[in-house]
Amino acid sequence: MLATTGADWDRRIFRLQVLAEAGARLRFADTWAKAEPRSPHALALLANVQALRAMIAGRSGGRSLMEEAWATSRTALDVWPYDVAPLVVMLALLRTHQPDRATLRQVWAEIEQRDPWNREAHHEAATYLFQRNHGRPGEAMWWAEEQASVAPQGLPIAVLPLVVIAEAHRSRKERDQTAYGLTIHPWIDCPQIDHVLERWWRYRAPRPHACFADDANYLAHALSFANRHSEAAEVFDAIGAYATHVPWSYCGQAEGLFLRHRAWAYSPPRRRHP
Repeated sequence: MLATTGADWDRRIFRLQVLAEAGARLRFADTWAKAEPRSPHALALLANVQALRAMIAGRSGGRSLMEEAWATSRTALDVWPYDVAPLVVMLALLRTHQPDRATLRQVWAEIEQRDPWNREAHHEAATYLFQRNHGRPGEAMWWAEEQASVAPQGLPIAVLPLVVIAEAHRSRKERDQTAYGLTIHPWIDCPQIDHVLERWWRYRAPRPHACFADDANYLAHALSFANRHSEAAEVFDAIGAYATHVPWSYCGQAEGLFLRHRAWAYSPPRRRHP
């Protein structure tokens, strides 16, 4: 599967991450890499698995695991220098284990040489800049809006500001659960929603990218909470059965909110076709 994915970095990274979730507590990735130590696919999968193990162990207990994952990522790049997947693993390791910004810039420069608009790399960098991780107040939004404004039209990079807005809402809600919630939220009169519609949604590729469901759910969520239900109907159509937990869970019970807002979007006169 990984071999036939080829240089479709978007799908390669997605598939590696799904496999790694299954392999973090099993040994099939270790066994494969031991059997084929020069396979770029085996090494990329092992790097993802080792990184996930390091994240599960946390910053205090996962240092040696992080070093293993970092070394495996470098070996994978030696075998297949064009591969973006090991570099995305390194971004995730930087986020979890908090090294200096100089290393972050070096890894980012390598990604830009290979796939400058890689969706997952941008999400990892934005998460690094969240205030709960290593960013300064407002830094994640500043960076996300800058990237969204310069990315070519039709790319899901435009969704990044909605991701940062949702995270900021989750963080505020966590700090003050009594005063900040469903009635006070940042999606009413949110200019970033129109930017996503104009820069990505209306010009997106006919074939959905690997994380389409995640990005479409961020857009449907933002439109719904902005009371733009008629516009949300088209996004719910595209989502179909692929609802995601995030960002709906940031505002309450995820499944209930998704179903409620979808029902509002589909209620007459909003529904355009059966």
